[in-house]
Amino acid sequence: MMDFLTAFNHAIDYIEEHLQDKIDYHQAARRAGCAEHHFKRMFSSIAGISLSEYIRRRRMSLAAFEITHRESRIIDISLKFGYQSPDAFSRAFQMVHGILPSAARKEGAKLKAYPRIRFQMAIKGDAELRYRMEEKASFEMVGIKERTTHTDKSFLTRLWEQGTDEIYAELAQLSDTLFPGVLHVTTDVTEETMDFMIAVQTSKENFPPKYANIVVPASTWAVFEVQEPDPEVMLQTWNRIYTEWFPIGEYEVLNLPEFVRCLEQEWEIWIPVQEKRRNNK
Repeated sequence: MMDFLTAFNHAIDYIEEHLQDKIDYHQAARRAGCAEHHFKRMFSSIAGISLSEYIRRRRMSLAAFEITHRESRIIDISLKFGYQSPDAFSRAFQMVHGILPSAARKEGAKLKAYPRIRFQMAIKGDAELRYRMEEKASFEMVGIKERTTHTDKSFLTRLWEQGTDEIYAELAQLSDTLFPGVLHVTTDVTEETMDFMIAVQTSKENFPPKYANIVVPASTWAVFEVQEPDPEVMLQTWNRIYTEWFPIGEYEVLNLPEFVRCLEQEWEIWIPVQEKRRNNK
């Protein structure tokens, strides 16, 4: 755990040193000793915000000090923090502080300061995580899909409402018996958006055109039991995987779909993994 914390703090050191430059996410991930996708996912899980949002908050915190304590022109400050357009800088500033940069110079203006993040050890692990490792050949998933933002939690309800008995009956006909169950899939995850999909595995070539499909390459999977078939318990387990299991293990997450497999009253979280890369620093 200490090696993990040290490595991630080295990555934050790099980011802090380049807040006025173009930040190379790959270089930051190298200092964390892992792949870029894994670094971003781990950061957002532990910090509770995306890496891009953290960087925006830190830059706007420093920009606020520049605006209120120096006589530099706002256009020069925007260029200093990597914004080629004053309008883009103003939008980012307002997103963080709630006011425009010009208003920040007025007496009594209320601003926000976001300090540098530091990863420290916390005592956790009071409950077990039950998991197994599985090797799985390439397979295809078919189902209904919707794009959403990370802050939009209502997409689950909207998509589930589309899951009529007719659709589930059709999906059941497409489902292969070697890997039964409904799959709740997250894929194409960026720091702002992701796709959510209700699907089944299939080997059949023909399916209704209203369905989306994803071909998943052969991978190693870490499969975690969800102790109760409940969405709240599922989300808690998912969070513990990233904040407790990955930091102490020998694996990092791959940039492939993750999913919850629902089979009657049994739920499992499937996460694609690979062994951690070495000598990345």
